[in-house]
Amino acid sequence: MPFQEFKSRLLARKLELERQVAAIERDFAQGRSADFAEQATERENDEVLSAIEQKDRQELAQINRALGRMEHGTYDKCAQCGEAIKLARLTAIPFTELCIRCAK
Repeated sequence: MPFQEFKSRLLARKLELERQVAAIERDFAQGRSADFAEQATERENDEVLSAIEQKDRQELAQINRALGRMEHGTYDKCAQCGEAIKLARLTAIPFTELCIRCAK
């Protein structure tokens, strides 16, 4: 089964996520306002950005594992049961490690 299309999608998403994480890190590196009211808003924004960054980093890890599985020839094999992951599932979630049965 050719996986070049999946690899291209994964690499594009990886690049997008890396850029987003870098932008969040740059935002965190900027100084914060001296105004107390503004600081409260900035803290709320920081919490949201932190949650987004954590989600992005988790997805990046999943993508890197998927790319590794491609290199090892196990991309379409379920990490839990070893059965083939259906093409429709890989199309929907190209970084999935589990077949639909094991994911439930």
